Amino acid sequence: MTNFDVFFAKQMQDPAFQQEYDALEPEYDIIQAMIDARKNSGLTQKELAMKTGIAQSDISKLEHGNANPSLRTLQRLAAGMGKKLRIEFASV
Repeated sequence: MTNFDVFFAKQMQDPAFQQEYDALEPEYDIIQAMIDARKNSGLTQKELAMKTGIAQSDISKLEHGNANPSLRTLQRLAAGMGKKLRIEFASV
């Protein structure tokens, strides 16, 4: 285990920390899904920007969690990567 893993495991024992972490998880899942899809498509942010008409700086902001994408923006990004956007509600 790394020092971070030990630190993280300790923090997760705090109910308030775990509650906040769990609340942010969907946002981070979307961010990671966007990054993974773009990379798996073999596209740079700049190339994706050219395909979608979305500014590269805006794509960077989305991937760094500094902006919240609309459903329409997610659809444009998916189309630019040759993918279809799918959103689901999962059982807890």
